[in-house]
Amino acid sequence: MHRAINLPRARPVLRSNILARTFHASTFKREHFLNASADKFEERVISKSADKPILVDFFAEWCPPCKQLSPLLEKITSDPSLVEGKDIDLMTINTDEETDLAIKYKISSLPTVIAFKNGSPVAQFVGSVPLPSLQAFCKQL
Repeated sequence: MHRAINLPRARPVLRSNILARTFHASTFKREHFLNASADKFEERVISKSADKPILVDFFAEWCPPCKQLSPLLEKITSDPSLVEGKDIDLMTINTDEETDLAIKYKISSLPTVIAFKNGSPVAQFVGSVPLPSLQAFCKQL
């Protein structure tokens, strides 16, 4: 024999309640822009980096240290527990395709990672680094 279960009636949602919501339970949205174009760089890094820092990884497909560093950058920007809860985005720029950006930021060695905030570079490092060094770099942002 089955018992009926009484469910509470759904309350109508008022539009003002949706707009007034201040509590947010989900995780921050971290974005990865892989093989970004100069236009995407301009849009996201220069125009919109005021809300959170973004790491820009200047790389090349033929560069072995770049291939070592890329998974670490993706890992550290995907897992906030690795950088004390900081919300950091990642953009990768292929220097063979976006030579103007490489020249503008004086990229002479690969990989070069530049951290941008408020549209300006705030820190950078060159070469493949181990995860603890990468964590220390991100924590200072």
